[in-house]
Amino acid sequence: MAEEEYGSFVDWNKMGDLAKSSGPTKVDCKDLKEFKQMARQGYWAKNHKLRAQVYQQLIKAIPCRTVTPDAEVYRDIMGNAATKKPSSHIPLPDFVDGSPVPRYCLKTEAVASAHQIINCVAGQFPDISHCPSLPALTSLLLHFTNDEAQCFEHVSRILACNEPGKRLLDQTFLAYESSCMTFGDLANKYCTAAHKLIVATAQDVLEVYSDWQRWVLGDLPFSHIVRILDVYLVEGYKVLYRVAIALLKFYRKHKAGGQASPGGQQQQDSGKVRADIQAFIKGIASTVTPEKLLEKAFSIRLFSRKEITLLQLTNEKSLQQKGITVKQKRRNVQLALNPDTFSSEIVSSKEMRDIWSWIPERFALCQPQLLFTTSTHGCSLNRFYQHCEGYEPTLLLIRTTDADVCGAFLTTDWEERKRGGNKVSFFGTGECFVFRLKPEIERYEWVVIRHPELASSIKTQELEDTASSEGQNADNNSLEQPEKPAGDLSPFLSARHFNLNSKNTSMFMAGNFDSIIVGGGEGNALYIDSELNHGRTGRCATFDNPPLCAETFQVSVLEVWGFQDAMAS
Repeated sequence: MAEEEYGSFVDWNKMGDLAKSSGPTKVDCKDLKEFKQMARQGYWAKNHKLRAQVYQQLIKAIPCRTVTPDAEVYRDIMGNAATKKPSSHIPLPDFVDGSPVPRYCLKTEAVASAHQIINCVAGQFPDISHCPSLPALTSLLLHFTNDEAQCFEHVSRILACNEPGKRLLDQTFLAYESSCMTFGDLANKYCTAAHKLIVATAQDVLEVYSDWQRWVLGDLPFSHIVRILDVYLVEGYKVLYRVAIALLKFYRKHKAGGQASPGGQQQQDSGKVRADIQAFIKGIASTVTPEKLLEKAFSIRLFSRKEITLLQLTNEKSLQQKGITVKQKRRNVQLALNPDTFSSEIVSSKEMRDIWSWIPERFALCQPQLLFTTSTHGCSLNRFYQHCEGYEPTLLLIRTTDADVCGAFLTTDWEERKRGGNKVSFFGTGECFVFRLKPEIERYEWVVIRHPELASSIKTQELEDTASSEGQNADNNSLEQPEKPAGDLSPFLSARHFNLNSKNTSMFMAGNFDSIIVGGGEGNALYIDSELNHGRTGRCATFDNPPLCAETFQVSVLEVWGFQDAMAS
């Protein structure tokens, strides 16, 4: 048994089948791709000693800062304290934000060792300001180390990783908070049904998603999280996102058994939803095996590290602009919508909340701000521009005389239209989308998100000539378009960042003196005349949408909403 080596902290009675060492006894592999495959397949999953040795090998291979504390540093610091019995009464540092040390399969006294290690880490890494996942990771690594000093070294190397483009743990509040927003963006894109369920049942979606790392590092049973750890140490941070998305998918499936559809459920306190998800994940072993969880996590297509990095950077920038860089009391913006003060002639609070759930997560800290309404400002395109210029993004809402409701989320300032002179020139980014609420609710995203194959990695001279002659981009295509494989698409980038095989797939929004247009190519998703009175809708290549209401319609009310910084109020 591995009890003598790499198991002094383990309560073997709790390990179940993992206490039985079987399968391979060594790993003869140095190729990263092969290691990746072996980790996913669980090559060392049935041999505790081998798993511990592989972890040691993987962690030693992590590129770290020049000065990274090791086991000897721990022994020097602890001195005689290392021979004394550690105490779990030693409080954990503030940066863990109240996260306890999960016991998993550790002996009771081993939890005290984890406390001692984390406090030593705090002294050696004064730059860590927020790291709620550290207790769980320390506990996990204790299962596979000889002594506290070795575990300290492993934790230190993970924290000190300095490989470009690779991250293992969030260590600041800014990084952690932006990761929660990024998870919201990814959930909205990769598990829409589950995201809709959370929107329908929780008053504050951001509060629910703030637990996403704890779902994986904290709530999962040991048998599951140790298989995640196998892959995480090889592939890095993105594995946590994949697993959390998979957990959200399984939670939605669990809730779907015998309950009403999301639209028919009543919202409840976010704390109750968080507790419900936590209880489901803690008991997941009864319905989902570790292998099934990993299979679901890695079946998500087109999920790339580049997309995560770009989303994370964008969300960090958004938080920095709002001055949110350190831990502070969260303001309950309820998807940025206050039902007591919200008033629209077109949509109810519930309908606005549904729309808000589609909007990129980084705008969830904003409040909806009415910029223009035909009821107050009249049916004038000039006044529409006067009230909307200077704001981005904006939300366009239309109610027709037939009581149909449709609209569009538009990412770019309407003032951008002036770059094209009197000529209609399209602008905007791939985060634009169109939707309808009545007679039924449906959203239509940029077609390239649903069909990445439309973004070609080879740009022909003919397409270059066509694109430049159309003048669709504000810089007249003076920027060279980088090659962008289909799997690396990120919708918040403007169309010029993609090599598209048709100009029609990037016609997001346009306007001049006699009309505003949303979506182009073989038709328009929305076309509104200069009097904001009559319009038409049809299929367009950019969003690949059906008509959003009657193909020709009369406007009853048109509203434009902006996004006001809630923290500034």
